[in-house]
Amino acid sequence: MRRIIASTYTTLDGYIDNPHEWSLQYNDEGAQNYAFELILGADALLLGRVTYEGMAQAWPNMGGNPYADHVNSIAKYVVASEPVDIATWGPSTVVPGDKLVETVGQLKQQDGADIIIWGSGRLTDDLAAAGLLHEYRIWLYPVIKGHGQPLFRPESTGPVELVDTVTFDSGVVVLTYRPAAA
Repeated sequence: MRRIIASTYTTLDGYIDNPHEWSLQYNDEGAQNYAFELILGADALLLGRVTYEGMAQAWPNMGGNPYADHVNSIAKYVVASEPVDIATWGPSTVVPGDKLVETVGQLKQQDGADIIIWGSGRLTDDLAAAGLLHEYRIWLYPVIKGHGQPLFRPESTGPVELVDTVTFDSGVVVLTYRPAAA
């Protein structure tokens, strides 16, 4: 069975929006190697519409290195309740929002590698609530932002258990949690 892993960058005070503005200076060699190994273990990305649209503006123009080449080559599943143009960054498939649990449940049963979620939001909350999310990889950056989009929402509630911690020289810490039985 495939694992579904939510990999999310967050500031120390728990904000996730615009990570390109505050995370890049902390991506040391250790963090880059960790990210590379994580994405190499995956053959699909699962993204919400807003995250996909943001990523689709940049990623198709990246390449020429093993990380970007792998990201651009793997399947992308875009969860959307409204129209989304997937022609920009493929191979991509739209997953209707009302079919999320059913479709992801089927994907999880298929042969293949891990499925990575970039970002966090209703998508992650719905998968955790349905018992389909295997783990959270929370990349905690040594930045205090003061405002923005929070890592978790009221719908995110539920127990988790810490299963791994990795610290990089830059001060970034990856905390791996698995949803726990209540």
